[in-house]
Amino acid sequence: MKLVAVDFHADNAQQLFVESLHQTGFGVLKNHPIQQAIVDAIYKNWQAFFDGEEKQQYLFKKDTQDGYFPPSVSETAKGHKVKDIKEYFHYYPWGRCPDALRQQLADYYQAANALAATLLSWVEKHSPTEVSTRYSQPLSSMIENSDKTLLRVLHYPPLTGGEEPSAIRAAAHEDINLLTILPAANEPGLQVKSKTGEWLDVPCDFGNLIVNIGDMLQEASGGYFPSTTHRVINPLGADQSRSRISLPLFLHPRPDVVLSDRHTADSYLTERLRELGVI
Repeated sequence: MKLVAVDFHADNAQQLFVESLHQTGFGVLKNHPIQQAIVDAIYKNWQAFFDGEEKQQYLFKKDTQDGYFPPSVSETAKGHKVKDIKEYFHYYPWGRCPDALRQQLADYYQAANALAATLLSWVEKHSPTEVSTRYSQPLSSMIENSDKTLLRVLHYPPLTGGEEPSAIRAAAHEDINLLTILPAANEPGLQVKSKTGEWLDVPCDFGNLIVNIGDMLQEASGGYFPSTTHRVINPLGADQSRSRISLPLFLHPRPDVVLSDRHTADSYLTERLRELGVI
């Protein structure tokens, strides 16, 4: 298995991209509509936010899940006992956000959601008939007027040597949502697990856009699109002193959307958040 960046504007981009999602759970796009300058500016501004003390004024609310999540309450991946080495901020258009940073995130959120709707339409168009007939409604319509889609600004701090043994920046996990839209981070470390159990580096050229399947799309497609295990490993040597910032958009349907005979989007999300220990 090898992940290759697909040119967004190529004649066969849709087929290549959706086939990669089917085979690996991941797809990588280059020359896509998201402006790299905007992503770069967000990385710089939020590095300053995480380096400062203002973040303590935005501590997350357990009932709404918006705001700042410090390392002490960071996620513990399903099946693991050690917390990830990270802190993060949850942005929703309706949620809290520092005034100086809000407009920039709002603009990015809108642009990334528009691109995500396009990519969902690609997925539906190139799903085999026996798969597309499982969808309770068009995939792109599942996210219309959804207030659950989450933009997470993630900060993996420099390593100090005092971390808990076996702790890594993000332990092996799968995402909960339909699709995750992720501009390449400012540092490498993202790996995906192949069908044969190998850990493969995801292309992290600055400017690439990484897309992966979440559990909800796996559920809705009857497993045709796999929610693939991935992780973020710790850097080595001099790179241990460097922060890593990433900006995943977790695309969530409206709570009432039917994913399968077993689950609505709401029942699936509630189940997984309980497993993660954040509700």
